[in-house]
Amino acid sequence: MSSPFVSLLSSPSPSLNLPQREIPGKYGLPFFGSIKDRWDFFYIQGRDKFFRSRMDNYNSTIFRVNMPPGPWISHDPRVIVLLDAKSFPILFDTSKVEKRDVFTGTYMPSTSYTGGYRVCSYLDPSEPNHGSIKTLLLTFLASKHKEFIPLFQSCVESLFSGLENQLKDTNRADFVPLNEILSLEFVFRLFCDGKSPSDTTLKLNGPSLIKKWLVGQISPIGTAELPKILYPIEDFILHSIGIPFFLVKNEYEKIYDAFSSSATTFLDKAESFGLSREEACNNLVFIAGFNSFGGFTTWFPSLMKWVGSAGETLHRDLADEIRSIVKSEGGVTLKGINKMGLTKSVVYESLRIEPPVPYQYGRAKQDLVIQTHDAEYEVKKGEMMFGFQPFATKDPKIFDEPEKFIGNRFVGKEGEKLVKYVFWSNGWETDEPKMNDKQCPGKNLVELISRVFLVEFFLRYDTFTVEMNGSNLTFLSLKKANSY
Repeated sequence: MSSPFVSLLSSPSPSLNLPQREIPGKYGLPFFGSIKDRWDFFYIQGRDKFFRSRMDNYNSTIFRVNMPPGPWISHDPRVIVLLDAKSFPILFDTSKVEKRDVFTGTYMPSTSYTGGYRVCSYLDPSEPNHGSIKTLLLTFLASKHKEFIPLFQSCVESLFSGLENQLKDTNRADFVPLNEILSLEFVFRLFCDGKSPSDTTLKLNGPSLIKKWLVGQISPIGTAELPKILYPIEDFILHSIGIPFFLVKNEYEKIYDAFSSSATTFLDKAESFGLSREEACNNLVFIAGFNSFGGFTTWFPSLMKWVGSAGETLHRDLADEIRSIVKSEGGVTLKGINKMGLTKSVVYESLRIEPPVPYQYGRAKQDLVIQTHDAEYEVKKGEMMFGFQPFATKDPKIFDEPEKFIGNRFVGKEGEKLVKYVFWSNGWETDEPKMNDKQCPGKNLVELISRVFLVEFFLRYDTFTVEMNGSNLTFLSLKKANSY
């Protein structure tokens, strides 16, 4: 999708409108420069200050820096950072940017974590299997679209009852463990012909097994939040040598066996696309475990944190919209959900202010000139570009009061014009995922289920309060609706 706000030239040439600038920033000495930047990122400045301080220092939303993990996990940590909504979309254009092996950043976890296969997330669209796997997924999801709402409704009941029981017993309710159970139940039943993970070799341990498998893949770009005295030990283990696969080999085999024995329809369909069942199943484990389970367990706490923090006025408005439309439609229907403008806006605003996938990477396939709002910059073929999405989707040149959560931001004609800048899915929000791009194939599913979550929640409750401590979301109160 072209946009009047983005100008990407195939080769460096002078602009008639914007001054040319050299990309500011330095990588420092080999090895030591990347170590310094890594410590700034994780331990000294923290993530947001790491980017903000450099952006202010260089007076530029584009600059050079090293991104974690660096030595010895990443062989080349050097990137060009993109922090504004005008330059960021270059990362969507796979004719200009290569997406091979950059899903997690400047490193790629061992393929041992994925059964020896480079799964779809690490493939560039130019690679033959990318189109086959992504088309398989898009086709499969399309065939299941009538099941999305009733399946999620049946899964979410236990989360609500769990919250209520905990609040009754202790006046506090831990959302995260309940959400992990919900997320895996929904994802597994969706891909595995309605079968529950508890009826497989996973039993009740599915969430913990998947989390252990995920840790080794994402630990190089995360922290364990240990005391300061242990920072050097954590940095060495997580960011210098990484967690070897053999520590989670048994967990992965259990996860794989559960999907292999349960996802009959998906794997049968994969064979019709020319894929072996083994390759398709390893891809499915990644899609279901990393992309979907990992995504929902991060995203739903964030959604409820922001909605909770907005207060009773927004809660009342959501409840009024949801209940009136559900009543007029005679139930929760896709048609009715599509009429809920405020509910849709709240989901977009949550995705904008705290995108569940904050990082995007791509390597320039050719010499490029990239424009920000104020200048243009040359990027050479082979250079790695990195977009930090939480800054791009809070670009003050695009959004008024960008740091503020405004639930109705995307309501009405003017609000709808801003929707395309919600970049969470690795594409323009107004685009649809296709086989030859890297936009999230589950984009529409995630947004629909997020709206269904709010619908089911505000059918039951008038308002609620929460507190967030790191990644842990705790419910402090739930006020039931009169009809429940």
